[in-house]
Amino acid sequence: MTQKIIIDTDPGQDDAMALMLACKSAELDVLAVTTVCGNSTLENTTRNARFILNFIGKKDIPVYSGAEKPLQRELIQAVVHGKSGLEGIDPTNEAVLTGDAVERILHLVKSHPNEVTLVTLGPFTNIALAIQKDPEVMMLVKEIVSMGGAINVAGNKNRVAEFNIFVDPEAANIVMRFPVKKTLVPLDACNHVLMQPQDIDRIKNSRLRNLLGKMMTSYIAKLEKDTGDKGALMYDPLTIFYLLQPASCWTVEKNVQVETKGEITRGMTVVDKRNVPDGLEPNATIVTHIESQDFIDCFIGRLGTA
Repeated sequence: MTQKIIIDTDPGQDDAMALMLACKSAELDVLAVTTVCGNSTLENTTRNARFILNFIGKKDIPVYSGAEKPLQRELIQAVVHGKSGLEGIDPTNEAVLTGDAVERILHLVKSHPNEVTLVTLGPFTNIALAIQKDPEVMMLVKEIVSMGGAINVAGNKNRVAEFNIFVDPEAANIVMRFPVKKTLVPLDACNHVLMQPQDIDRIKNSRLRNLLGKMMTSYIAKLEKDTGDKGALMYDPLTIFYLLQPASCWTVEKNVQVETKGEITRGMTVVDKRNVPDGLEPNATIVTHIESQDFIDCFIGRLGTA
């Protein structure tokens, strides 16, 4: 039985690879892709999402554009993805901004009550806006599975915050406090999973292999300069992998809150780690570790033949 999902995303090279993995996996029924500002401007992220879907023959999956800025703050874009968000490819297709992501999320959730998993790969702005607009319908979401947070590791945007949470902490706070099932795939589970060019070389489809090679070359170079990592960090594809192979992922249940007021700790995902916690019930499943080779084999296997 397939899982119905909506992917909310801000492509981004790793977002693009996550879209590919999701769309090439028969277990997942991608009802729609919604776009948000984050790694780049909304125009760029929407253009990039459409480009990837068209490239892999999935232009039938609808793309709906959403928030062009965070709830209360100015957009701070990522550096590692370049000006277009997909440096190395730099798509020139038309973006086609629909501006109705929130409405489409609500419509799809209402049409498939308790069946739709929201997969968020960027800032939480669209999801928070949907919650604010119709919390009753959003209670019908099956689960929210998100790439976001840094629990026991350093942040990748400031000392403690992961980028997606940092960009719109107010939106993340709304989502984390909303009483539906949630899973976070934080930096803790992502930092050790890197793909190398030789991994991409295993993909038999030359057209897809060449595209990924161009994306990876720029991404790896910018990551090494920005973070010191020598390889392509697989943040967002790991979130899709969690849906496909949860047995390869280690998890814990915790209460997570988001810091919105701290000057130094903006966007920190705060978990109560005391021996005697404050009594708040766990509100999220946190993925603490993912088997690296399991993911790489899955990614190459799904993309390698089509």
